[in-house]
Amino acid sequence: MPQGKPEVVPNDGLTTRQRRTQPITAVHTGPGKGKSTAAFGLALRAWNQGWPIGVFQFVKSAKWKVGEENALKVLGASGEGGTVAWHKMGEGWSWIQRSAEAEVSSEEAAKEGWAQVKRDLAAETYRLYVLDEFTYPMHWGWVDPAEVVEVLRNRPGSQHVVITGRYAPEPLLEVADLVTEMTKVKHPMDAGRKGQRGIEW
Repeated sequence: MPQGKPEVVPNDGLTTRQRRTQPITAVHTGPGKGKSTAAFGLALRAWNQGWPIGVFQFVKSAKWKVGEENALKVLGASGEGGTVAWHKMGEGWSWIQRSAEAEVSSEEAAKEGWAQVKRDLAAETYRLYVLDEFTYPMHWGWVDPAEVVEVLRNRPGSQHVVITGRYAPEPLLEVADLVTEMTKVKHPMDAGRKGQRGIEW
């Protein structure tokens, strides 16, 4: 196992082991490609450790089939590692029963998704939560960043949370343990090339 050496050891009264097992809040933000990809790579590590994983996709359409979804669902059902539950806002969320005629706005759907995440955190349903593109509902004013920060600060147990998307609000960055900003240096779209199979999905 890689042995990283911290540059600073806080005088917090905790042992190295206690500090090492504290839950992590991670944020992958910035304009570059790879924010969700990195979060799903983290989910692979969690699956290997046998952790239950909850993925909540807050923006992607239900019609979009990302390769990580199929791969992680197959792994989750294999019985080899952790379980994987995958929820998409574009599908109206899997836990909500409503009539076919019911129209739900994107804002309402985002709020319903966040409400479920709060319930799952309170119940300690998963060990790793991937809140994919969750920064956008906060950026658009649909979900209050201050409430998100409060919930994350007070979540019970050892539940890790990774949040992806551009425009991560400053209060979220402040509470996060790990913040990575993806910057774009060069992208195929700059040369007029669209996304392609096996690279973008």
